[in-house]
Amino acid sequence: MDRFDNIPETALDWHRKGKGAVLATVVETWGSAPRRVGSQLAISGAGEIEGSVSGGCVEGAVVVEALEALETGEQRLLEFGVSDGDAFAVGLACGGTIRVLVEPVGKVMPEDMLEDLVASRSQRRAVAYVVNTGTGARELAREGFEQRFLMDRSGFEEDGQTFVAIHNPPLRMLIVGAVHIAQALVPMARIVGYDPILIDPREAFGSQSRFPGERILHDWPDEAVKTLGLDARTALVLLTHDPKLDDPALEAALRSEVFYIGALGSSRTHAKRVERLAEKGFSGNEIGRIHGPVGLDIGAAGPSEIALSILAQATAILRGKHG
Repeated sequence: MDRFDNIPETALDWHRKGKGAVLATVVETWGSAPRRVGSQLAISGAGEIEGSVSGGCVEGAVVVEALEALETGEQRLLEFGVSDGDAFAVGLACGGTIRVLVEPVGKVMPEDMLEDLVASRSQRRAVAYVVNTGTGARELAREGFEQRFLMDRSGFEEDGQTFVAIHNPPLRMLIVGAVHIAQALVPMARIVGYDPILIDPREAFGSQSRFPGERILHDWPDEAVKTLGLDARTALVLLTHDPKLDDPALEAALRSEVFYIGALGSSRTHAKRVERLAEKGFSGNEIGRIHGPVGLDIGAAGPSEIALSILAQATAILRGKHG
């Protein structure tokens, strides 16, 4: 999915309230389609909608088909051509074609399966919703689609009938140290698709005046990361230069599944960091997970370029590149 939204949760809520609910999912695109594969639209029996499958081009037609499918209790696989004019209206240079799978909840998509999907999302557990559009067979899977999970990519398998919708937890970036680099990194991270969270016990640094509207925790970093949890969709960036702040969070991260650990500092500073961790019993492979000095070597000058190098490196690691 291109963003973590509440479309499955909304559909389940409507279904439980007796309104009836349908999930419409983009399963295939050609050309410059307005929404990527995996995007969803929820439709209630009362005609309420949440989400989008085309940015407004074909939603009306999908709603009509969804309400009819809710009456018949059958899935539908729809295909639409998005004209150049309609595409231009939603900010695209040219049109394309999309296919949309329409599934009434409780009739085609089992209620308990949707409940399990929603529970997995709330627990930040990656899951794939797999449906055979030919036979109608459906299941939730946590294994067997490693490359799709890695690339966050929904789509059809080679058989042309098995559609896999990837539901990864949203990306998070935990940033220890509300310093100048963080002021550039936080908005950049949000644009890229992360949910950034600042951690700094120094309230003068981590203030709303310096980071308006951002989530800031004034706990000690080791306590904060324990509260937030560290999983495979989390990146940890350490920016304080202060071992008292950085090291406890770093030690927690090395014992977790976080996909990226970056620590600010010179090569000399990092060498001392490596020595401290080795003395604490961490292995060379564990310590080798740390990217220090942090960021890709792009010759960065100034906080904004350093922030750019950090995001580039985190993205490379996330997508299976060496970084």
